[in-house]
Amino acid sequence: MKKQLNIFLIALMFYSRILSPIKVEHSPENLNKATRYFPLIGWIIGLASFVIFLLSQYILPIEISVVISLVAGVLLTGAFHEDGFADMIDGFGGGWTSEKILEIMKDSRIGNYGAISLILLFLLKFYALLYASKYMLNQTIIELALLFISYHSLARLSATQLIFFSNYAREDEKSKVKPIGHFNSLNDAIIAYIFGLIPLVGLCFYNWQNIFVLLPILILVIYFKRYFEKWIGGYTGDCLGALEQISECTILLTYLVIWKFM
Repeated sequence: MKKQLNIFLIALMFYSRILSPIKVEHSPENLNKATRYFPLIGWIIGLASFVIFLLSQYILPIEISVVISLVAGVLLTGAFHEDGFADMIDGFGGGWTSEKILEIMKDSRIGNYGAISLILLFLLKFYALLYASKYMLNQTIIELALLFISYHSLARLSATQLIFFSNYAREDEKSKVKPIGHFNSLNDAIIAYIFGLIPLVGLCFYNWQNIFVLLPILILVIYFKRYFEKWIGGYTGDCLGALEQISECTILLTYLVIWKFM
């Protein structure tokens, strides 16, 4: 139990800006195992965003409450995934060879492609979360909470698929900011799936059709796995962040489509 707590706290500090209340034992092995808790970190970020949204919308317009909840998510993760998304867009938008793509992604500066893509990403996420929240406010508080938690946990689960089933692209295995967790064992994958899917299972108790949100996620993972492997031979940390952000938007949009036709 103590060992698992240590691994979870490593995941908490690695995938967010939340500090560990106790000292943890860092090691490459523990970092690899921490990947199993990546979707669980989504629970924490999603729940925090939900609480902030819920409290804000009692005293502020719902549009502003959605923005505040998005700001909370960015602050809690240190824009970790958004930065990866912008770098990935810059890299694949401006590079035509594997070496050039990797070189651009390693550059800490954000180019035109990355800046424009971030604006469009947040616009899409804002409106998708706004309409999804409006719909859920007419349901139950539990469903609203599960909405926030599930889109964060499922998006992180989609990113772990690259870790589990693809190869790291950089030969020196160095990223510009942090090391990368790798696949360690089948148990890691199973635990990641459990934490990634539990919030969705909860939503399916209220509406079984929510299960169809998994279909576009599967398509995204397969597409980007092949796309990244074709151009750079695998994934990088920026690719993981990009897939996580694209998955967040896709999940919210899919929920809206499901609810429209149910």
